[in-house]
Amino acid sequence: MRSDFAAFILTHGRPDRVLTYKTLRKSGYTGKIYLLVDDEDKCGDEYRKLYGDQVLTFNKRESLAIVDDGINDDDFRAVVYARNVCFEIAKGLGLKWFVQLDDDYTGFQNRFGADLMPKASPVRRMDAMLSAIIEYLTETGIACVAISQGGDWMGGPASCPTPRVRRKVMNFFVFSVDSKFRFMGKVNEDTTGYVLQGRCGLVSFTLMQASVEQLQTQTNPGGLTEIYLENGTYVKSFYSVMYAPSCVKIGAMGDPRSGNYRFHHEIDWPRAVPCILREEHRKGGGRW
Repeated sequence: MRSDFAAFILTHGRPDRVLTYKTLRKSGYTGKIYLLVDDEDKCGDEYRKLYGDQVLTFNKRESLAIVDDGINDDDFRAVVYARNVCFEIAKGLGLKWFVQLDDDYTGFQNRFGADLMPKASPVRRMDAMLSAIIEYLTETGIACVAISQGGDWMGGPASCPTPRVRRKVMNFFVFSVDSKFRFMGKVNEDTTGYVLQGRCGLVSFTLMQASVEQLQTQTNPGGLTEIYLENGTYVKSFYSVMYAPSCVKIGAMGDPRSGNYRFHHEIDWPRAVPCILREEHRKGGGRW
């Protein structure tokens, strides 16, 4: 992997369960890996014992100067601070590109075969996949590219019969250090980030050609699990409503009959981001 790129794993309170580290190596990634922890993490010494100089520590209170977390309280159990300081840390390391990851990923999947038909297989050439994304970012100036997650494939291959993109980014963020993309809000910072940046004209999207697998939400102790369990998904989703009430509202997802039913944000995409077509694709004269 190129020397001006690194993978950052954002983690807190679970030094013995950084699943993403092994998953990256198993998937063929040969480049630099850094674990980013905050100075209030009581497990800091354990991280350093296990991972040595791959552990980078930032001052969470000082990060408030550059992070809009959207609330005036003294509870800083959130990943939004690490997500934003990561850009400056990457620059300080002399990097040009980086991917930002959570710590609970168990696998990466290719979602299409060579014939572009839906077919799942484990990623074994992560270097090549990341290099292709970097090349695309370089050529286009896109603010951020992600890969899909398990929920995008509910319904099987029929949910995405051909390779395409979705106008969101979650869980696997590839950036240039000069990207203007920033995360907002104490929780649901990814959704709020891509909605607000999209409204300002920054383009980011998810590639459906690959996906990331992770542990079920709120089942892995440490990290953000406690704050999600304490506040519930209504509070989590409402952060995005607070930042973008003209295009985000509270909805629900899941099947109430199964018990897996919860509050979730709903985005009205035509009101969230510019929808601009080239003239050659427009129908003559009328509204669309």
